[in-house]
Amino acid sequence: MNQTAESLWFVFYKDELLLEKEGNGTFAIPCGEIPPILIKDKTTVHNITTLEGRNCKAYSVSQPIEETEQYAMIGLRASYEYLPLGHYQAAGKAHEILHWDRNSLFCSACGTPMEQKESIMKRCPNCGREVYPAISTAILVLVRKGDSILLVHARNFKGRFNSLVAGFLETGETLEECVAREVKEETGLDVKNITYFGNQPWPYPSGLMVGFIADYAGGEIKLQEEELSSGDFYTRDNLPELPRKLSLARKMIDWWLECSHK
Repeated sequence: MNQTAESLWFVFYKDELLLEKEGNGTFAIPCGEIPPILIKDKTTVHNITTLEGRNCKAYSVSQPIEETEQYAMIGLRASYEYLPLGHYQAAGKAHEILHWDRNSLFCSACGTPMEQKESIMKRCPNCGREVYPAISTAILVLVRKGDSILLVHARNFKGRFNSLVAGFLETGETLEECVAREVKEETGLDVKNITYFGNQPWPYPSGLMVGFIADYAGGEIKLQEEELSSGDFYTRDNLPELPRKLSLARKMIDWWLECSHK
């Protein structure tokens, strides 16, 4: 990577991303040979690799940056609405790398300060333990029953929208086993014909969402109340508020709507 060429600069305060105003309500990732915001001493600047091969750098700031005529800070999720998809995805990767860096300062085996050796690898100088960014894998499942699908509202949702049953993969199980277990635990229902749909990086802060389609196989809805506040089967004519377009869950629901319309 050319260290002197122009770079895209991904500057974060927590999950807020610095964007440059372009006028008419449009924004872009700051780009240039020098960083848009002064880099303080002892700040680690990370090189972020992308499929396009662009020079991309990322660093965190300790305080939010006040809005100016040139810059504004926008939440990473909200930036999906303003950025080209490739730039949003690169911002997500940058956010994950910064999250990993903050949470891997010391060796988990012996407590020694870690040393960064590669862009996504640290090594303990004492015991030699190597660490890489950890990815938490979660499943999404669209459960079909006749002309309806199962939608739920989780208590941790920030909003009134309904989405698909989701849950984290546990040690020792396949993705398909995870699908069946999560549906059973959260709704009391059994499913069959579990098939893969697609996947999506989910940098909030470091996940991978893996989507599946399944058919209802039996049971009555009995919600896991500590996780879900509501859940039911909905037809295309009485759908509740749905997730935003950036999510894999919404892509799966839109796919079902298109298929059920044919």
